[in-house]
Amino acid sequence: MTGTSLTGAGTASIAAPKPSMVLRLLAGRGVFRLAIQAMGLVLVTAWGAHDYGRFATALGLMTWLNFVPSAAEKSALKCLPRLRTTRDAVAALAVRVAVVPVLVVLAAMAVALIVAPDSDAALYLTAAGWSISGGLLMTVSGLHRFTGKSTLDALAFTAGAVVVAAVTVGTWFVRWSPLTHLGLSLGGILLILGVSAALLPKKWLRGERIDGHRLLPAFGRTTVLLGMTEVLDVLATSTVFGVLALAGRTVDSGPFYVALLASSAFCSLLFYQLRVHQPSISARLRGGGAAAGRARAVALLKLVERSALAFLVLVGIALAIPAARAALTAEATVGAYVVLGVFVLAETVLFAVRLYAGFLIENTNSKVLTLTASASIAGLFATPLAAAAFVPAMGPVGGFAALVFAIGVRATVLRRLLRRHHPEL
Repeated sequence: MTGTSLTGAGTASIAAPKPSMVLRLLAGRGVFRLAIQAMGLVLVTAWGAHDYGRFATALGLMTWLNFVPSAAEKSALKCLPRLRTTRDAVAALAVRVAVVPVLVVLAAMAVALIVAPDSDAALYLTAAGWSISGGLLMTVSGLHRFTGKSTLDALAFTAGAVVVAAVTVGTWFVRWSPLTHLGLSLGGILLILGVSAALLPKKWLRGERIDGHRLLPAFGRTTVLLGMTEVLDVLATSTVFGVLALAGRTVDSGPFYVALLASSAFCSLLFYQLRVHQPSISARLRGGGAAAGRARAVALLKLVERSALAFLVLVGIALAIPAARAALTAEATVGAYVVLGVFVLAETVLFAVRLYAGFLIENTNSKVLTLTASASIAGLFATPLAAAAFVPAMGPVGGFAALVFAIGVRATVLRRLLRRHHPEL
């Protein structure tokens, strides 16, 4: 390795994962996601609209933290297939970079629970601990996959599903508070995380200084830029919960959160599929394969851009028609939930296509990472502005309209930045 590059060392091509392994991994993650989905539905009946609204707002505002430690996994899965002599050092760095923010959040949570256990701050920081610890579990599991121990990934998330199900059942019967529910869920995840981390190669866990003073800046830059896109995208979604609260519609955070769970369930499985295949795709998209990857991504971004615009134009036309406007702004009716389902479907499809396009771009080379980060920053500004326009009148439906608008903005910005840096596109 020379300079500050993490991709300069050549390696043999990385084989795509076997279908049996992919199915095993998806089964583990799928069961975990189903448990989260069921939790969202069961807790509505356990708490009612008010407490569930507080719970949904806390989780919604803190979900972005899930992607802070998992950025290290994404960076490692991109870099490790291209390394040979520094592979262990980079893997050890990935573990440390992922652990530090988790410890910071857990320390802040502990202080809040001691000083003001009944405060909103304690609830929000416990939700933050739950989200960020789940992200660390993804990182640890991803590193296990790289060592050929994919079964540990599936087992960890199957165990996580058992924890979520057990705590949810307990909450339904005992009527634990949102804080107690999150605290117990977090405790179970931390136990699984401790066992999973202990099974990593010992040389990745040792505390001694890592040789190569240039590794940390290079890996850190790649991690920040790769992780920034997902953190900012989810943080942008979290701002919708803030707008709902500011608009006096905290109760509507519940339906928005449940609908968002349905969208995120599909996108999470897609996201995980991309992570599983990332080592082989990263190896294929380097060098001469990068141009083809960028061209494919540009075509997909143009599709997202035009589809989002067409959808929002139709929404604008509907708002101008009294009967259609009444359907878009209705609350707690069968028609309102059907309309919400249509908006969720549109947002899910557009997000998934844009996610894949961004994945192709990120794995071509490290120079494009500033472009994907810039597009996510644009989305972070666009989401709350659109939410402020749509949410007060349309509630959860307006929240998804804002997300569609932000997806279109990200696609537009990223496509134009790519064409500016690669005129051949």
